[in-house]
Amino acid sequence: MRREIPLIITGIVGIVFVVQYFIPHWPFNRMNAWFSDWFSIVQACAIWLGALNLLKISLEKIARRKSDWGYAVVIIVSFLLIAIIGFLEGEAFRDPGTKFTWLYDFVYTPLSSTMFAILAFFVASASYRAFRARNFEATLLLLAAFFVMLGRVPVGDALTAFMPEGWRLTDLATWIMNFPQTAGQRAIMIGIALGIVSTSLRIILGIERSHLGGD
Repeated sequence: MRREIPLIITGIVGIVFVVQYFIPHWPFNRMNAWFSDWFSIVQACAIWLGALNLLKISLEKIARRKSDWGYAVVIIVSFLLIAIIGFLEGEAFRDPGTKFTWLYDFVYTPLSSTMFAILAFFVASASYRAFRARNFEATLLLLAAFFVMLGRVPVGDALTAFMPEGWRLTDLATWIMNFPQTAGQRAIMIGIALGIVSTSLRIILGIERSHLGGD
């Protein structure tokens, strides 16, 4: 029953959500609201479980003096600091001027910006490897990226200022973004949607059971 009950719950909830989309009337619309409330409760419990698990792993790392255990100390101190301040300030913890908001605006946001700024170098490195002209498709991708990047900066217009309106690098970059790029993006989105539908049906019908820890 450890597998059957979760499969039955998953199947019922999935079918109700699909049916209420096409028949938004009682009782399906009401069941949708009930399940949405339950989702919120489960999500809140999952967040607490995740936080406690993170604390457990970090404490074990510190106790056993594993490699980079200093980062575990930073994790625990940061978690306790933000959690305690948030609880002490009550329901208004997100209001402007509170200590929680100050930590979010002047500590968390700059650290996040720094991390994404560092990721830009990794993206540039990955782009360099992906855009090497090893075959026709890679060459096409390389040329498109070159013209789009050059057409998005002022130097692109300066290089083609002698050309008539509509034939400059800016116009070429706009055409690439509006037509080939949009077509490719929509094809990818259609593929993703079909993949989501296929995976959802497998989960609802009980064919896909990897989320239960099995095969």
